[in-house]
Amino acid sequence: MKKFNFRKVLDGLTAASPVGSSGGGSGSGAGGSVHPGGTAGAAGTPREEIQETLTSDYFQICKTVRHGFPYLPTALAFDPVQKILAIGTRTGAIRILGRPGVDCYCQHESGAAVLQLQFLINEGALVSACADDALHLWNLRQKRPAILHSLKFNRERITYCHLPFQSKWLYVGTERGNTHIVNIESFILSGYVIMWNKAIELSTKTHPGPVVHLSDSPRDEGKLLIGYENGTIVFWDLRSKRADLRAYYDEAIHSVAWHHEGKQFMCSHSDGSLTLWNLKSPNRPFQTTIPHGKVQRDGKKPESCKPILKVEYKTCKNSEPFVVFSGGLSYDKPCRRPSLTIMHGKAITVLEMDHPIVDFLTLCETPYPNEFQEPYAVVVLLEKDLIVVDLTQTNFPIFENPYPIDIHESPVTCTEYFADCPPDLIPVLYSVGAKHKKQGYSNKEWPISGGAWNLGAQTYPEIIITGHADGSVKFWDASAITLQMLYKLKTSKVFEKQKVGEGKATAEIVEEDPFAVQMMYWCPESRIFCVAGVSAYVIVYRFSKHEVNTEIASLEVRLQCEVEDIITPEPETNPPFPDASSQLPSIKSLSGSTNTVACEGTMKDSIPCLSVKARPVRMPPGYQADLVIQLVWVDGEPPQQITSLAVNSAYGLVAFGNCNGLAVVDFMQKTVLLSMGTLDLYGSSDPYQRQPRSPRKSRQFAAGLTELSDSPVSLELERCKSPTSGKGDCLANAKYRGRISALKQLICCIHFPDHVNGHCTSPTSQSCSSGKRLSSADVSRANRRGPGRPPFRKAQSAACMEISLPVTTEENRENSFSRSRSSSVSSIDRDSKEAITALYFMESFARKNDSAVSSCLWVGTGLGMVIILSLNLPASDDLRQSEPVMVSPSGTVLTLKGAVLTFACLDCMGTLTHQPYEVWRDPHSADDGDKTRKRKLVMHSPSSSQDMGDHQFAVICSEKQAKVFSLPSQTCLYVHNITETSFLLRADVVTLCNSVCLACFCANGHIMTLRYLSN
Repeated sequence: MKKFNFRKVLDGLTAASPVGSSGGGSGSGAGGSVHPGGTAGAAGTPREEIQETLTSDYFQICKTVRHGFPYLPTALAFDPVQKILAIGTRTGAIRILGRPGVDCYCQHESGAAVLQLQFLINEGALVSACADDALHLWNLRQKRPAILHSLKFNRERITYCHLPFQSKWLYVGTERGNTHIVNIESFILSGYVIMWNKAIELSTKTHPGPVVHLSDSPRDEGKLLIGYENGTIVFWDLRSKRADLRAYYDEAIHSVAWHHEGKQFMCSHSDGSLTLWNLKSPNRPFQTTIPHGKVQRDGKKPESCKPILKVEYKTCKNSEPFVVFSGGLSYDKPCRRPSLTIMHGKAITVLEMDHPIVDFLTLCETPYPNEFQEPYAVVVLLEKDLIVVDLTQTNFPIFENPYPIDIHESPVTCTEYFADCPPDLIPVLYSVGAKHKKQGYSNKEWPISGGAWNLGAQTYPEIIITGHADGSVKFWDASAITLQMLYKLKTSKVFEKQKVGEGKATAEIVEEDPFAVQMMYWCPESRIFCVAGVSAYVIVYRFSKHEVNTEIASLEVRLQCEVEDIITPEPETNPPFPDASSQLPSIKSLSGSTNTVACEGTMKDSIPCLSVKARPVRMPPGYQADLVIQLVWVDGEPPQQITSLAVNSAYGLVAFGNCNGLAVVDFMQKTVLLSMGTLDLYGSSDPYQRQPRSPRKSRQFAAGLTELSDSPVSLELERCKSPTSGKGDCLANAKYRGRISALKQLICCIHFPDHVNGHCTSPTSQSCSSGKRLSSADVSRANRRGPGRPPFRKAQSAACMEISLPVTTEENRENSFSRSRSSSVSSIDRDSKEAITALYFMESFARKNDSAVSSCLWVGTGLGMVIILSLNLPASDDLRQSEPVMVSPSGTVLTLKGAVLTFACLDCMGTLTHQPYEVWRDPHSADDGDKTRKRKLVMHSPSSSQDMGDHQFAVICSEKQAKVFSLPSQTCLYVHNITETSFLLRADVVTLCNSVCLACFCANGHIMTLRYLSN
């Protein structure tokens, strides 16, 4: 892994520089400048009032632990005395695991794959053999394991290693068939080499192949058993330097295992057979079996099976021996999953695995090879999992794995981290999560119990939440070194299962993983949890300790981008913010929903992508669905995926946006308060001058709109479509004929720029018919929209937009920055849709002349615009369930470079101000009965005891820039151009050492921290 130093980006960030100087800086952010953006009036002396305590010395990047399953595992080893496990990977990494909490990560600098691992049992050391033909001796008796010695083989390739218990000699087999001996103390070759031509009989002329097995005799450590790939076995006397016996078999050997008495050994072969050999009669096998082969009727040899890749032969004092092997299944069952077979006496048990088997080890009570082994468990390393099987019980149950290696059981699609959570959260989540755990695990303790660990000095609780592709959400306790899963939530349970055979007839917008979690929002204090899914839905969950059986409330939101309204403004157009009466649609149940279709059989309209369960649903204790909000199809076009999400428990509101616009929902009253296109949010404060332009200048509009969305369906949505493609017999109303005539004339003016001489000219378009007249379906659609709603397609109308921003040339160039789009596509084409990228509820000053704070929703867009919406909540909480909440524009619009990522609010002393929240109460508690309970709200309002000056600071960060505004004057105090050559992926304002800083993660992999309001 490439190393880099953590830049001391804090130094010099607040040094004053001329306003005209460029905010230089590389992708790491080093060398950037912060310059004053103006005066702050009465609050223009924040440097005198706020004392900064952060310095670059406070920030030291330190790798602590890696969570999750080792990537591409290749090797496995176990120390039976220390009871620790080592896993090697294809990337040269080694993970050492012990008791829960013991987890160590090591990395070979070469990055070569680990072929084999061997513990120096009970000595705190480990030998690794890598694919670059190097041996390494690791010292594990120190806090950070390190390599003590390395030995490189230059002329031969390493194929197998063996280190006997309490021996100082390491045996190394090679591809040429030779065996070398390494002194483990000095880690140098001894000079003793067993050449392949000396090991086999002189009369044999063929090469035996690579060494595939090495092991010492349990009875005599001076005897070495060598297995060659072609089926040759040699029992070598190390003292006399000659072979005591040789055995030959006509099938290739994969592995060899000794009986503890040292008189017999077992081999596994490529034809699925197991052969048992006796040292006294090596001419032929003592016993040959094909465990999974079909027995022939005529008594002939059973049919060959798949190779048995590994076998272990373990004896018991009071029972039959165990024979454990992987592979060996019959060829006539090609669809069977990878399996591990356990033979105990005459009983044969096949354990099927979910993933291919990489390696396995049998755990025994004794490390001495010449004693009864008494196996008690089998560790099975799979490509994507680690399983331990209990051999002490007849049904061979598996142990419950305490390691957090199942993080990627389903691919992780999003994560959230929460520090200093309420102390009662972790025990509560663990208690409800424990009730959902699977049954059937072994009742014995986890057998890998070595190592020691402590909690360290950190005492505050930490929680990590992961969203997954299958719709599941997992809560993890991250307070200690290791992760512990507390609770698992399956969001897909609120939806109906798709019936087999429906296929593409449904309204789903994604074929794979329709329940994948895209965004999460959690309020630890109120325990309200919100999830946004890839199928354009939002689910609001409430936490309860009681099981309930109830129906799931659902709402459908029609969120459409009406860019064409700006082209043809008319006085009778509805105002962007309707009155209260129009903001309170009744709650809708899907069981009685009427999904309208424009013209039957032609297109989907007003239907969601998924179906919410209409029947009562049993919800166990934990997080229970309170409301499901779904975006619906509009005129045959699927809803766009959600790009931003915010919830406030004190307000009882959830807001979410996409590239079409913004929706605000009251989840207490189950009503939609706002559903509006982004352009309408500006009202009269739109900073853009959008003017109709000649269609001949916009030949590439379709490409620009197609590339604007990152969703997988964007290419299909934005293709050029013929206006006559709609089918049906919907007729226009006579009273609209005059308006339709005018609309046709306007269509003739713009003439669909991607169509020249009846052919589609857009590079992303499909072939279209030459007809360009409105169909009756389009006319009917115009009538449904009402006055001021021309029936143009989104892509067509967007092509007629000329967008200009009244800012400097430099800022205009920054706003056209794109991380995933071609530079040949102009920003004019791209900006036709303005995605909502950040949302934040807070108590703030919405306007310049406000004297007191009020409830606000800050909205950030993909063009770097910040819009503040005022929220008018009922004066009394008693009226909250009955009185409507009003949403209105404040007229305040702020600008930054690049898409807005995050907001934060500081008080007049520079302390981070948190959002208001509701203290959690169990919504289904039986203690209160039927009496109404009052909500307990915690508000964080800035102090207003000073004079009429500014009392609040707003920190806004985009993917290119960070700004600090003083409120209510809206004066820009500080500006920092974070990066010129890259862009930010994630940013957040956090409190460290009683001071505030902005933490940023850049696309080039660098981490930056910025401080504000200091000298």
